[in-house]
Amino acid sequence: MKYLSLLFLLPLLFVSSNDAQAQTPLDTLSLKRLMHEPYIPGNRPSFIRFSVDGKYAFYSWRKVDEKRSKTYKVKLNGKDVEEASSDFVRSFTLSPNGDQLIYQKRGDIVIADKNFENERTLIASKGFDYSATWNTEGTKIAYAVNGDVWITGVTESMIKQVTAKKDEEPSYSIVGWGGDDKIVVRQSDNSDSKEYYFPEYAGKYVKTGASRRGVSTNSVSVVDIASGKVKELFEAKGYVRSDVSHSGKYAMTDAMDPAMKKRTITIYDLEQDSSYVVFEDSTQGWLYGTNSSFAPTEDKIMLQNEKDGWNHIYTIHADGSNFKQHTTGAYDIPFVRWIDDNQMVIATNEVDYGETHIYTLDLKSNNKKQITKAEAHRRDFRLSSDKRYVAYSRTYFNEPADLYVVDLKKAGKETRITDTVPEGFADMGWQKEEYIRFTGRDGETEISASILKPDQIDRANGNPVVVFVHGAGSLQNVFKGWSFSYWREYMFHQLLTKKGYYVIEVDYRHSTGYGRKFREDVTNWMGKYETEDIQDGLALLAERHPAADTSRVGIYGGSYGGFMALYAVSQAPESFDAAAALRAVTNWENYYYTNPWYTLPRLGTPEADSANYARSSPLTFAEDLDKPVIILHGLIDNNVGFQDAVQYIEKLVQSGNENFDMMMYPTERHSFRDPDAWYDEYRRIYEFFEKHLR
Repeated sequence: MKYLSLLFLLPLLFVSSNDAQAQTPLDTLSLKRLMHEPYIPGNRPSFIRFSVDGKYAFYSWRKVDEKRSKTYKVKLNGKDVEEASSDFVRSFTLSPNGDQLIYQKRGDIVIADKNFENERTLIASKGFDYSATWNTEGTKIAYAVNGDVWITGVTESMIKQVTAKKDEEPSYSIVGWGGDDKIVVRQSDNSDSKEYYFPEYAGKYVKTGASRRGVSTNSVSVVDIASGKVKELFEAKGYVRSDVSHSGKYAMTDAMDPAMKKRTITIYDLEQDSSYVVFEDSTQGWLYGTNSSFAPTEDKIMLQNEKDGWNHIYTIHADGSNFKQHTTGAYDIPFVRWIDDNQMVIATNEVDYGETHIYTLDLKSNNKKQITKAEAHRRDFRLSSDKRYVAYSRTYFNEPADLYVVDLKKAGKETRITDTVPEGFADMGWQKEEYIRFTGRDGETEISASILKPDQIDRANGNPVVVFVHGAGSLQNVFKGWSFSYWREYMFHQLLTKKGYYVIEVDYRHSTGYGRKFREDVTNWMGKYETEDIQDGLALLAERHPAADTSRVGIYGGSYGGFMALYAVSQAPESFDAAAALRAVTNWENYYYTNPWYTLPRLGTPEADSANYARSSPLTFAEDLDKPVIILHGLIDNNVGFQDAVQYIEKLVQSGNENFDMMMYPTERHSFRDPDAWYDEYRRIYEFFEKHLR
């Protein structure tokens, strides 16, 4: 069912001057209407889970005329949508034989039949009970309460405290059972994190906005149930994934150092009390997509790594033997799950970097079977507990994402299970973006770009150009679909075309989905290669569209995109004439202290690698800036602190620069929430470009 007509739109700011051309609703759409609710493309649904019997899917969605999201239930054929019951359980753990469930309810642990009947409270302590985990036989459950591990019987009456940590020690969480006599646990110690401040000024009193930041020290241990003795298997600062084999004989740690330069997978034989390294990888850039897990029943491991330059799938036996690569080629694999010990379901972008398709992978033959056929971009994959169905979000050009399900036994048949795009959206007159792959200046680097062209081409004087730069750095935003992260910006770009602008976006080096080298080229000097790729995109635009006036180019973006706007206008003023920087990093040293997980892998440390920080920070070049900029930043941003805007503006003031504007938003963090703030921000961006590019 559709819930909103878009044909009664308010007139306002951007109206095409081409009176002879038939108008569409987009021609009379206002910027204010674009930024305010009810949102024109509606709200995207979020998949929650499959039903235990595999007949239904549950998802969360907020209708355009409602204030809150609700949970819905739908058959896998897309029919019979209804609200889920008020006692709906969002997550549970199925028993090994599939007959019972355990889940959390009001801080307690309850058990029920697989249809959620015969529910009874299994654990009800004064504390918060969590991390409930079945043993292999389904006769006992390990759980944690107040930071310690306990076990309880399912069929027999018993309860036992297994660990007794000191008050100052980190809480335990459960990794899995090591047979019937051991439990593998982990802890995360943040005691050496430092406190930073993001002050809040809008209330009656100023709040400090204190936040502790740092990289955790993680440990994995094995606990003997009978004695309560805890033996540490692993401890290090950095990042670790841990797992236990189905047999309970082996535990695994998949660890990266804080700089994400080195990865080590270690196996622990819990029966023989021994350990050994089965896989290592290292890079000069930073590791990415380091997925790993044990097989459903066999003692072997699946791991993903980029040793050959692309994120491929490998397996190795737990004893370190039989290391095999199962996928090859110049493509990325953003999703992989075991179906059984010899088969996996995966998603890849091998058909085209702008598309994602689902395959099954036979580990014996390494043959892949393509399950999805339609040209589309897919993400957020979820495999059903019976390993037969995959749910995901699917989008295509000017088609905001809805949820789909595919039966892995029926290749080519995708079923749309939600219909959340408002009525009339498709009739708005959205321009289909031009999706392009081109070669960069080095003659080797292949880059993706998208172009929107103005409704009216001014062949005599040319049309100005706006460059949009996506945030995060490590993200893909040029693909065959409606943007998940930047849908407001995309609609703004459509409006810009009505005012005579070309709009171009480039998935610059650093973006994900294009292999290790493409991502890692920017290591130790962020901004340099991204700018070159955007410049090459502008050259492509001029070649394909002679009316694109690349002597009038504005560039804008938020977060990393804001950083890039300031960097590009400073370091390549011959290519960029004005920059709008939203919540921009201007000084990477600030970001290192509050977000070391991001900055350390890319630039090193400010003390040891000061040159990397200096040449990557727009603040370094601010005093020589000779092109107009506008700075827009949320005052209580606790990701990129307002400090970055302050330092940059102060440098402009002290250098005598009078050609800049700024606006701060008192109650906004990194991701704006208030539609009025969104509107004010984009109104200023539009007026800024009108002033400086016309």
